[in-house]
Amino acid sequence: MVSKTDLVLEKNKDQNKVLVSELQQKTAQIKLGGGKSKLEKIRSTGKMTARERVDYLLDDDSENIEIGALAGYGMYEEEGGCPAAGVIVVIGYVGKKLCIVVANDASVKAGAWFPISAKKNLRAQEIAIENRIPIIYLVDSAGVFLPRQDEIFPDKEHFGRIFRNNALMSSEGIVQISAVMGSCVAGGAYLPIMSDEAIIVDKTASIFLAGSYLVKAAIGEDIDNETLGGATTHSEISGITDYKAKDDSDALNRIKSLMEKIGDPPKAGFSRIETCLPKEKMENIYNILPTDKTLPYDTYRIIDCLIDADSMEEYKADYGKTMITAYARINGWAVGIVANQRKMVKNKQGETQFGGVIYGDAADKSTRFIANCNQRKIPLVFLQDVTGFMVGSKAEHNGIIKDGAKMVNAMANSVVPKFTIIMGNSSGAGNYAMCGRAFDPRLILAWPGSKMAVMGGEQAAKVLLQIEKSKLKKEGEKIDPKKEKDLLKGIKSRYDKQTQAYYAAARLWTDALIDPIETRKWIGLGIAAANHAPIQKRFNMGILQV
Repeated sequence: MVSKTDLVLEKNKDQNKVLVSELQQKTAQIKLGGGKSKLEKIRSTGKMTARERVDYLLDDDSENIEIGALAGYGMYEEEGGCPAAGVIVVIGYVGKKLCIVVANDASVKAGAWFPISAKKNLRAQEIAIENRIPIIYLVDSAGVFLPRQDEIFPDKEHFGRIFRNNALMSSEGIVQISAVMGSCVAGGAYLPIMSDEAIIVDKTASIFLAGSYLVKAAIGEDIDNETLGGATTHSEISGITDYKAKDDSDALNRIKSLMEKIGDPPKAGFSRIETCLPKEKMENIYNILPTDKTLPYDTYRIIDCLIDADSMEEYKADYGKTMITAYARINGWAVGIVANQRKMVKNKQGETQFGGVIYGDAADKSTRFIANCNQRKIPLVFLQDVTGFMVGSKAEHNGIIKDGAKMVNAMANSVVPKFTIIMGNSSGAGNYAMCGRAFDPRLILAWPGSKMAVMGGEQAAKVLLQIEKSKLKKEGEKIDPKKEKDLLKGIKSRYDKQTQAYYAAARLWTDALIDPIETRKWIGLGIAAANHAPIQKRFNMGILQV
């Protein structure tokens, strides 16, 4: 006879596999860029597609991860969409050196930059700067998407910030190599030339501030694009580029050769030993994790699926039980885990505490643990499934705000690398305390079915309903029960859409939406990248009420 528990596990497994399958299908479609016909058109000119270039460049049989594959998902639909934000960003190995590769996808609006494209390029540069790893640009872009120029041109985090970062990375000694493999026009022409070295492909690539038509209109000069800014011009006359390549593969081989000769950087020195598999199969996450985000589960079992077997040393196991704090290893790397316990627990007074809620004792424990990890140079991994901090008179009188502030302070001032996995809920101030995007995790990842919002959909919809009702009453409209029900349904539908994992990934609030069984690979490669950046500052929480 099948037990009730077994039925629940099977249901979880089936539902999670459906979510993962949907993710894989969406990702496969996104990887077609502007569509099969556009990709074939690129190939017909003798060029590789953007993804073919990246695959060719990366070392064979080496691990790699793609940042922001879902960026732009469901956005710009009136313009035909912008799959992967029109740019591919991958962390991987080239010439046995870990680096980040940025490749314009010319199948998407000729590689034009949408607002989300700029945001994704800036994120790639941020990863290079934080981890001090080389960055390779494969340039093939028509420049700014003019209908949305006001959203990409003038502000601090817009297009110009990319050139600012080029200059900053150069001064910091972070290697930048560019290969111009197609169009490179207007302001975008500065990106490859502000890199350390630039390669240009003969006949298919060009660099100029203004193309032949604009030159004719501006100054009356008749000239063709190849003479104006082709490979021969810039390799033999202007001296702007450093190498001329005969085709795409020749340019990419040149990059590999240059990368192989780069010396080893100083290391941060994070502890790593030989890796071993987890005690529980990673696939068991599907069984353990409910797709209904209101249901409890035992986070210890999730941790057992992620960490190297027998590597866990739990800190303050019997105190602040709604938070799990533990030293462990993932892919051989030493890590400090801060995880929300999602099942009900009993505190030392025998009182029941809600799973996923941060209580004062849990916040206090986490603060101390985060400080320990900083003192011992151990990267932090936050496993988020949090509904927020405890509320009510007892919590307030016991100083929950102060305890929460201490935790946020410790986490924000951490000097060790931080990595965040959103497993389920990521709500309210809990998102902040558990190292949300605003607190600079080196990578922030989400699992399918996870949700990110100020508060739960049901509560938020009821609050928004009261606001809407008040507005309509002022306008003289009567609200009967049916009208109220319809309003609530519409508000909740809109709110729920904005809390979905795809909505967050599309806007780069997360770096990727991943299959849970890929988590170890992402964290392992993330720490390997972070190990390239020695820690320069000491941990200091500043002035804080204790």
